[in-house]
Amino acid sequence: MMEKFYLIVGHVGRLELLVPQGVRLVQLRIKGQDDTELRRQIIRARDFCAVHRAQLVINDYWQAALDLRCGFVHLGQEDMESADFPALRRAGVRFGLSTHDEDELERALSLDPDYVALGPVYPTLLKEMKWPPQGLDRVARWKRMAGNTPLVAIGGLTTDRVPGVIAAGADSVAVVTDIQQADDPEARTREWIRVCAS
Repeated sequence: MMEKFYLIVGHVGRLELLVPQGVRLVQLRIKGQDDTELRRQIIRARDFCAVHRAQLVINDYWQAALDLRCGFVHLGQEDMESADFPALRRAGVRFGLSTHDEDELERALSLDPDYVALGPVYPTLLKEMKWPPQGLDRVARWKRMAGNTPLVAIGGLTTDRVPGVIAAGADSVAVVTDIQQADDPEARTREWIRVCAS
């Protein structure tokens, strides 16, 4: 069963602040760090999430996730080129995959992932995207194509948009900017958890 609320953070310090608010699924998306710092943060996040009974997902760095015995990774389309899927499967590491068009979705589904992500659903402020906003119709079509594979919606999501995204077929909503830019990230995280539980 996929958690409805999927938090994404860029640093282990933010993870340690927000997971205790009741987060059950969190992705650590580290950018621009050397290998030593990367592994330090992953180890801290792994151990912290174990204590708080939260599922940790490591973004991109599948080899580090394997080495450090993490149970879940998220891979973008570029990362899929180099990932050793047989090694991940042998180690029992689950994986989710990003998709943006139907060819990517077809390819992702052929790998039997634990979820597929679609984004950006709405315009997003966090990073420049080469794909236009996908919209709720695309969410509904992706879910029909994905079938029993859980679908994660990401990009430009706010608490007000959750009911529509879930109604369109998303099993989970991934949140970055709305919490990252909040004046009170802890309170905003609790609000997201409340909305996703209703």
